[in-house]
Amino acid sequence: MGAGPAGSAAAIHLARAGRDVLLVDASAFPRDKTCGDGLTPRAIAELDTLGMTPYLADRPRIEGLRLHGWGATAEIPWPGDGRFPNWGSAVPRMEFDDALRREAMSVGARMITGAKATAVSRERGAVTAVTLRTATGTLEVRPRALLVADGVRSPLGKILGRDWHRDTAYGIAGRAYATSDNADTPWMGSHLELRGEAGEPLPGYGWVFPLGNGVVNLGVGALATSKRPAHVALRPVLDAYASLVSEEWALTAAPVRHASALLPMGGAVSGVAGRNWMLIGDAAACVNPLNGEGIDYALETARLAAALVDEPDLTQIWPQTLRSHYGTAFSAARRLAGLLTLPHTVAALGRVGLRSPALMAMVVRVMGNLITPEDSDLLARAWRTVGAASTRLDSRPPFD
Repeated sequence: MGAGPAGSAAAIHLARAGRDVLLVDASAFPRDKTCGDGLTPRAIAELDTLGMTPYLADRPRIEGLRLHGWGATAEIPWPGDGRFPNWGSAVPRMEFDDALRREAMSVGARMITGAKATAVSRERGAVTAVTLRTATGTLEVRPRALLVADGVRSPLGKILGRDWHRDTAYGIAGRAYATSDNADTPWMGSHLELRGEAGEPLPGYGWVFPLGNGVVNLGVGALATSKRPAHVALRPVLDAYASLVSEEWALTAAPVRHASALLPMGGAVSGVAGRNWMLIGDAAACVNPLNGEGIDYALETARLAAALVDEPDLTQIWPQTLRSHYGTAFSAARRLAGLLTLPHTVAALGRVGLRSPALMAMVVRVMGNLITPEDSDLLARAWRTVGAASTRLDSRPPFD
């Protein structure tokens, strides 16, 4: 269920393996999604496993991040350490998601659009049928295995028992598009010093991602917890941010196509699996708590889930798989993100960090999801150690 990056990637893997795949989405394609549109090197690596990197041949080739704040600027290239490529890209979700689902159909997946899941039938923990509401009436589908990839709100996940826990950091984000004479730059712009309409510091950041066609995606994101909710009027803050970056990015018109979203992050959900069903991607809160990035996790969890569909009972196997791959990193990242909900913490760390290229290179590696369990360098070992300690302190570990 769901034909975004997670659902379509899973459909590609399964259809290529000879499975009978039905891809279902509530929208008609192409359709938009609130997103920064950025593809990190980790996402590029997953697209390579799908054989889809040629699709990016005429898209921007992003070399790294250009970070701003507190009077300093640092350009940090992607590490390119061999495990991941040394480049990223940016593609509007309206185009990217459509390309993925068309690839799924080209390798044998069937698709129903405009169909919303409204109910499920279950027997001994397994989903035996999903009821879909369409423009022409209701339809019942009887899946052997069900992958739920219906996004951050996950309406089908809620029916199945998914619960979002807001005691750890979550995100709120707003995005728009603007025409730009600098849309071909090879850097993603990121402003770590985000301020509100009255100039007050906010616990978040701003971004400008070049799309290479005379257009940039620009947005703002803020962090919050249930104890420290973010009272941010996103559109005014985004318009103020557009004014701030207008000269640097040579914006030629006011931002358009504003959209916003709430982002569960860091595995802050429970109820992610049953006997024959799994939540993947955003539906499972597989979103980096430090920057809101989720496309790479969507593509990865799709691949991991596709490899497990023959297991007789996924109830424990899937959350254990997610914790094995992401648990320690998510725990550490969401604990750090919780600290960053304090605006003065952001300023204290940012002023020091932006004046140290070596430190910012480490930060980019963490924020870009570029540390894996296989990495054995000092930063990777330190990050895993912090994550393991953080997990021991968690009252509710990721995906629990």
